Amino acid sequence: MNALWNADIGDGHYRNPVLHADWSDPDVIRVGHDFFMVASSFNRVPGLPILHSTDLVDWRLIGHALDRLVPDDAYREPRSGCGVWAPSLRHHDSRFWICYPDPDHGIFVTTSDDPAGRWSEPRLVLPGRGLIDPCPLWDEDGTAYLIHAWAKSRCGFHNRLTAHRMTPDLERPLDPGTLVVDGDAIPGCRTLEGPKWYRRNGWYWIFAPAGGVTNGWQYAMRSRHVLGPYQPKIVLEQGQTKINGPHQGAWVETPAGDSWFLHFQDLHAYGRVVHLQPMRWLDSGWPVIGHHGEPVERHPKPALQPDMTRVPDSDPATTRVSDDGPATTRVLDDVGEWTWPANPAPGRAPAIDHHPADGLRLRCEPGDDLRTFPAVLGRRLPGPRFRAETTVRLDAGPGARAGLVVLGHTYSWAGLEQQPGGPLLIRRTAEAGGEAGGEAEQDVTRPEPVIGPVRLAVTVTDGAVVHFAADTGTGWQEIGPPFAATPGGWIGATLGLFAIGHAGHADFGPLRITPVADPDHALEE
Repeated sequence: MNALWNADIGDGHYRNPVLHADWSDPDVIRVGHDFFMVASSFNRVPGLPILHSTDLVDWRLIGHALDRLVPDDAYREPRSGCGVWAPSLRHHDSRFWICYPDPDHGIFVTTSDDPAGRWSEPRLVLPGRGLIDPCPLWDEDGTAYLIHAWAKSRCGFHNRLTAHRMTPDLERPLDPGTLVVDGDAIPGCRTLEGPKWYRRNGWYWIFAPAGGVTNGWQYAMRSRHVLGPYQPKIVLEQGQTKINGPHQGAWVETPAGDSWFLHFQDLHAYGRVVHLQPMRWLDSGWPVIGHHGEPVERHPKPALQPDMTRVPDSDPATTRVSDDGPATTRVLDDVGEWTWPANPAPGRAPAIDHHPADGLRLRCEPGDDLRTFPAVLGRRLPGPRFRAETTVRLDAGPGARAGLVVLGHTYSWAGLEQQPGGPLLIRRTAEAGGEAGGEAEQDVTRPEPVIGPVRLAVTVTDGAVVHFAADTGTGWQEIGPPFAATPGGWIGATLGLFAIGHAGHADFGPLRITPVADPDHALEE
């Protein structure tokens, strides 16, 4: 299959990562023959993406649980590194439940009868700064609990897991909380977080990562009592492999009873990509993940029962070879991977209705530095190598600009800037630590005004190195030097469209994404 990234090798095996894009902090459950995944989304809007699979290898985006971030007023502007941190997903009492944290506000709960449908308005059930990574557990007698970790950046401490007894509907806590696991008491443990809570064969299990997102490891902890004490054991770590920080994820069983573990790997500008590991239970009662506790790069696919057939979904999350882009201002109501970095102003999205050939019109909004601009329409980098191509036409007053950007802590873009004599093709880059709006202009070989729409392209090659190209009617030409993409605040780099100015608009054609085999293809038409 000619895809941007296809995890299914086609010979009965799969390769990791199964999702080569920034689906961070995954939690996974099975309901019947269907698997559902939720991921953190930080300041992206809509938030809490929901993915579906029938085989744990091929995943498809089916919707989002959050239309807007709450509280609404707190997210009118981009707040890098804030918003939705690691969530949990559960199916209980015939409903789907997501518990998610906002480290500045507390822990929220939202529910739905249909994971691809509408979710309830999020309820703040545990207010407070620094509460992160929640996960509920309903015991056999119906008693409900909620465990969470702590963010030192918000409350001054971390490396602890706290649990509350809750009302069965998770509406409110019934106690002030109990320290269930003190990471400082575990030799070598640091930054213990991301707990997922389970019950198996008379044991209570907490699966929790430690060591940090880049170079951490995975614990399994067990106890005969729900509130502990828990005995920890490292069950997955990098070892001799090249898969750094294998941790923070979910244990799930297939209908056949086989155990699997999904986790992320931090790949810098690509974000936190998702791996699938085999998991088995030893005679000692402990699990072992991967190959003797180290992650695998290739493995036989999960065995499926004969009656399990794939249910077609819209929007494959990783195997798209081309993309027609957002067709109208309803892009955020449709299932898709497009997001804003902040809540659009009520009743006024940055996009307005368009127009011929399934393009998109973005209204020019006031702004300067794209890292603080709330109207960048963006998406995750969709694979290790790809080419993204669109067209842009700018109809706006002097100083307005519009284009195609790769955005993180640093960013670079190519596009048009309106000058008194007409729009000019430009390329600009902003480095980390610079002043807001401090973009350095790159050399462009065509300084005269552009007539008609301009074709723009970015080609991303290994290591998230970005090559910009443009065609003003005389063929593709590379513009400016290559740019090394960087991650944003706890997210990977964003591929985005934007229009900045005090009046007017920019018209973009469909954004088409295709695979690239090697860097030499950067300028091919």
